[in-house]
Amino acid sequence: MEVAVMDRPLVEDIRDRLDEFTATERKAAHALLANYPMLGLGTVAQFAQAANVSSPSILRFVARLGFPSFSDFQDRLRKELESQLNSPLARSSQLADSDVGDPLVSALVDNVRETFAHLPKGELEGLTKLLADDRKNLYLIGGRFTDSLARYMAAHLRIVRSNVHHVSGQQANWQDLLVSIGPKDAVLVFDIRRYQTELINFADAAAERGATLALITDSWVSPIARTASYVLPARVAVNTAWDSSLALMAIAEVLIARVTRFNPERSRARMQVLEDLRSNRTTRPDIEGQDYDL
Repeated sequence: MEVAVMDRPLVEDIRDRLDEFTATERKAAHALLANYPMLGLGTVAQFAQAANVSSPSILRFVARLGFPSFSDFQDRLRKELESQLNSPLARSSQLADSDVGDPLVSALVDNVRETFAHLPKGELEGLTKLLADDRKNLYLIGGRFTDSLARYMAAHLRIVRSNVHHVSGQQANWQDLLVSIGPKDAVLVFDIRRYQTELINFADAAAERGATLALITDSWVSPIARTASYVLPARVAVNTAWDSSLALMAIAEVLIARVTRFNPERSRARMQVLEDLRSNRTTRPDIEGQDYDL
């Protein structure tokens, strides 16, 4: 029996091994990934019902992951959930005596490397096509620490395609946007632990209105994944009290580059218009210094 990998989140191991599973095991895996880790913390019968498979199929799936019993599987999920819910204060206490010099740099680089090593390629390609489709209004939104990434990405995508909107301002005003969001629109959400209820509510409402939902999240995966068509998880944990956004930024950078190259003629045409506008005005601080190399 292959032992489950213990030095990274179990959710990454499941995604990496989807092609190894039987059809029934894949149904169990997809159900768990859509509600991770909570589905695995209930009973075997509840898990089986949610996945539309039998209870013995769930036990075989757990064994395939390398756990001797369902209780061992649940112990692993509880430990990951505890890590997911850890506050910066708790992590700072745990790391009070650790070295955050060069090892931090190494951890940051490892996060980016491991993120892209385990990033679902189909998800990346599908999300690129979605973001490049300017027939859809595209809304980008993030949380307390990730909204800057949503704003950064929106600023770049607005140059190479039309109908890009950064959802900002007071949370009460977010609801006003939902009136205009429908089946012809797309919403990209950045959400990492500790997941924000208002972001989840906004994403759920957009999905209910028919919008195509995409999520950039952490290894433990935001609950928004249950309604998202595309999910890109990034490694955020490092040996400090704070999670790192470096891998999240790397995903954003890669998507910006891929969308730019997806329709190079359109990108060049829009960039040329911006260059012409800049040359006809004294100052254009919003585009000064942009690198338009395709």
